[in-house]
Amino acid sequence: MGIIYSLLLGCLAGFCAGKLMKGGGFGILMNIVLGLFGGVLGGWLFSLLGIEWGGLLGQLGTAIIGAVAILWIASLIKK
Repeated sequence: MGIIYSLLLGCLAGFCAGKLMKGGGFGILMNIVLGLFGGVLGGWLFSLLGIEWGGLLGQLGTAIIGAVAILWIASLIKK
């Protein structure tokens, strides 16, 4: 159940990150895929910084921040 939960959370984070990014990111499907990777990146970055958010909203916030970072990097590469 943990894997499915993480995947759903990553998809939601990608969708939210696409809405937050100027220009909407790369389309809903690519935003969701990048959101999955963003969740992993956000968790890794926050663990390096010693930041830990608890609960569903904390995990979602971490994943959204990671997804925004991934979308931002991808937009730089796209140019």
